[in-house]
Formats: sequence, C-alpha cells, structure tokens
Amino acid sequence: MDQISFHQSERTQRTLERSITATSHEYDAGARQARRSHDQAQLVFTTSGVLRVATPTGMWTLGPQRGLWLAPRVGHELIATSAVRMHCVVFAPQASPWPESACHAVTVSSLLRELVAAMVEDHACDTECRYALITPLLLSELRNSREASGAGLPLPLDRRLRQICDVLLAEPANGDSLGIWGERVGASERTLARRFKDETGLTFGHWRQQLRIVEAVSKLAQGARVAEIAAELGYANASAFITMFRKTMGETPQRYLKREPR
Repeated sequence: MDQISFHQSERTQRTLERSITATSHEYDAGARQARRSHDQAQLVFTTSGVLRVATPTGMWTLGPQRGLWLAPRVGHELIATSAVRMHCVVFAPQASPWPESACHAVTVSSLLRELVAAMVEDHACDTECRYALITPLLLSELRNSREASGAGLPLPLDRRLRQICDVLLAEPANGDSLGIWGERVGASERTLARRFKDETGLTFGHWRQQLRIVEAVSKLAQGARVAEIAAELGYANASAFITMFRKTMGETPQRYLKREPR
C-alpha cells in the first residue's frame, strides 16, 4: 500500500512539474516590453536591477527581494529603470498557489530565489527528478511568502485623475495641491478628492506619498544616496525624507534595503 501511495505521489509531482516553467531574461536600462497579457498566471522578480510593471490599475516597482504575482489575462508592461536580470515563473491553473485574480507584490526569500534559479537551470541535471523535488517546496514557499510593502501604487481609471497621476509619475517632487490640479483638468477639488479615494482607496496626499516611497525604493536599489533621493523627491533635507520613510515603512531606508526576508 505504501509503495502504491509513493507512485501516485510521484505521478502527481510529474504532472505538476509540467505545469510550472521558469525562464530568465535580461534587459538594458530604459528597455520596455510592450503591453501584453497571458492566459496563465506568472511570478516575476529581479535578481539584479530595478523593474517596473504597469497594469491598467496599478504600477509596481520591483527591486531586491520583491516579486509580483501577475494574475491571468491582466495586461502588463515591463519597464527596466536600470539594467535588469529577472526570472519569470509561469503557472498552469492547476498549479497556481493562489486562486484570486488580483495582482499583488510578495517578498522573494533566498530559498524561493534559489528554487527558481534551479528550475531555470534544469538542463544541467536530471529534470524529472529535480522538478519533482523543487515544485512542492516552491509552491509552499510562495504560499507562505509575505506581502511586500512599498512596491505597489494603485492607478485610477478616471481620465482626469489619470492625467494628474501621469504628470506626478514623471515628476514625483511636484507638490501642487489638488485644488490647483482641479483648475487644470476641469473639475472641483472636492470631486477629484472623492474620485481619488473611490478609485485607489487612498487620499490624494497618501497616494502622492506612496508614489514617493515607490520612487525612493527604486532609487535606493540603484545605489543612490539618501540625500540625493530626498532632494529629487522634493524634501527639505535628508532628515525629513528619512522620517517619512520610517513612518511609512517601519524602518530607515538603509535598514530596509539590508533586510533579508524570511
């Protein structure tokens, strides 16, 4: 009976291995992959560099130890803000660790990173045996991963709000009030504030702060100094920026980058 159970388990793992594939890609700084969608869910994360992933309703900045779960059939565009090396793991429906259709950022532990790297390099060893060992551990590590803070930024669909967000994405230091923006896009401050909260779940002020956090994480991952980042994001000095970062992220910028996920 034990022998039969073992063979059944082995067959299940072999079926699962064919349902999960991993590939590695490299992009030069400034490279963009045109918007596309896939029928299967994907996990993307960088092994070096900073990658941005944009969907119709959100933007994620992936630096060290940050990955993005891309739900099936979600249109997305990849933008390399620096030279990037990345892995992409594709999951068939029966192998998906999460049933939901929403995209979300996750922490990429050292173990998860190495498991995916081993899957990418499967040609170097006995694929059948190795995948049978890797896949259940990889799925377990994914299911137990923590949500990654400071990676994502919700984007509104309203044309007027999107116009505001597009400018701020290009100029994160911009400090214009929502009233000033209302004059530019032809809507009252009250209307814009209500729509912003309804569509993003954040107030305009919180959204802009989150944008600056995302920008800061990206620049930190590229090696920029805290003083330089503070100046570029419109803060009076480095201390003001560090205070904002610690209040939002729970730790200083330096400690944030050095943190190793479980």
